[in-house]
Amino acid sequence: AIRSELGDAASKIEVAGKGFVNITLAREAVAFAVAEADAKGAEWGKNNIENGERVMVEYSNPNTFKEMHIGHLVGTVVGESLSRLIESSGAKVARDTFGGDIGPNVAKALWGLRKRNAGDPITAREIGDAYAEGSNAYESGEKAKEEINELNQAIYTGKDTELMELWRSGRDVSMEEFRRIWKLLGTHFDFEFFDSDTTETGLRVVNDGLNKGIFEKSDGAIIYNGENKGVHTMVFITSHGTPTYEAKDIGLAFLKEERWPSDEIIIVTGNEQIGRFNTILAALTELAPHLAKKTAHVATGFLKLASGKMSSREGNVVAASDFIKRVIEKASEKNADALVAEQVAIGAIKYMILRQAPGSDIIFDEEKSLSLTGDSGPYLQYALVRAKSVVAKAYNLQLTTYSSAPAEPYALERLIIHYPEVVARAARELAPNLLVNYLTELAGQWNSFYAQERIIGSDNEAHKLLVARAFAQTMSNGLALLGMPVPEKM
Repeated sequence: AIRSELGDAASKIEVAGKGFVNITLAREAVAFAVAEADAKGAEWGKNNIENGERVMVEYSNPNTFKEMHIGHLVGTVVGESLSRLIESSGAKVARDTFGGDIGPNVAKALWGLRKRNAGDPITAREIGDAYAEGSNAYESGEKAKEEINELNQAIYTGKDTELMELWRSGRDVSMEEFRRIWKLLGTHFDFEFFDSDTTETGLRVVNDGLNKGIFEKSDGAIIYNGENKGVHTMVFITSHGTPTYEAKDIGLAFLKEERWPSDEIIIVTGNEQIGRFNTILAALTELAPHLAKKTAHVATGFLKLASGKMSSREGNVVAASDFIKRVIEKASEKNADALVAEQVAIGAIKYMILRQAPGSDIIFDEEKSLSLTGDSGPYLQYALVRAKSVVAKAYNLQLTTYSSAPAEPYALERLIIHYPEVVARAARELAPNLLVNYLTELAGQWNSFYAQERIIGSDNEAHKLLVARAFAQTMSNGLALLGMPVPEKM
């Protein structure tokens, strides 16, 4: 039956143990598939598995009045790649980010900012310093703690004109800095949601849930009791009447449905939030089953530096901008061109993050991340730059059909034709690491092919150039799905 269906496309079919069959494609079938990779260009590897589906992907989620840290960086890189993989399956994707702009952390920053000269423009650096100052004061002095708690209440009421003007200015400066980093990483957002957008809805939905018996009162607060439901018990509205992050996430679920109705919602956060998201989804299942059913949580691991911690004003976290700057400076040691150094650094960072299975921690080693000899972003970038150079040299040569191909396909050819199925699986499993592993193997096969085979001026010149073009197209498309830039030269 298999033989009749495959016809001449298979040169050999053999049983390889119970339930497994090995199929070897015929030379002609491999050559045609390689030619297809070349001919389809940017469309190579795309499919229509999710054609017409609307998917909303939430990621990055830095909080205003604080610096974006490397945890947000990991989420940004993973979320962007997931968005591109899902788009490659034919879905319409809306990217959104959800940041805190009210709450205790904001009050701490505003407490620090109020001490500065009111006439001077606020900078992102000042906001970071102010937050660190406010955090320390909150922990060390009762007077400061009381003042910060009062500021927090005042932000919710919005009646203090001077305070709200400072709040708006600080939020705008934070967002400008975030957008600068997102642009550097090749990310944009269709929706930028804030805590303040979701507060009213979150309060209303939780209070409605209280009346329905979904939530309960405890010491003046409103909680979700997860004791008998396999999740953590958490506070959704404090005894002061302010919503917690959990209530705001509930409000966000309803806001998303209002702004951009979708078939699926994916939320990317650090794996330290698994517990709270389990509670949120349990509560949402009772409040709005249709929203909970289509919501998936993707957890990311921690990024740890092999060389130890970098210094930070907050003491225990590393700012994303400082981290990126450091890797760019390191890349500049071997790349005099500033743009190339930046592209190599971004590629290095993204590779080290995306190579890990979702949820696994990432050990970032600067030297290894920038290596050209394997298992790195620059290794993939360099393989592509080299292939494009070969193709460019042969630009005026006429490519012929597969008739010029040798009798046996090159290992590189057999790997190229698996690209579409790898992309489909990575999208289906929400696992960019599957694509990273494939592209790393593909780069290795290209390097072997390049080292062992004379391309221009050989007997099978036309076919070898076709293979080079197909490799370049496959690697180019794959790197695009990972959000990795490709330098013109290296």
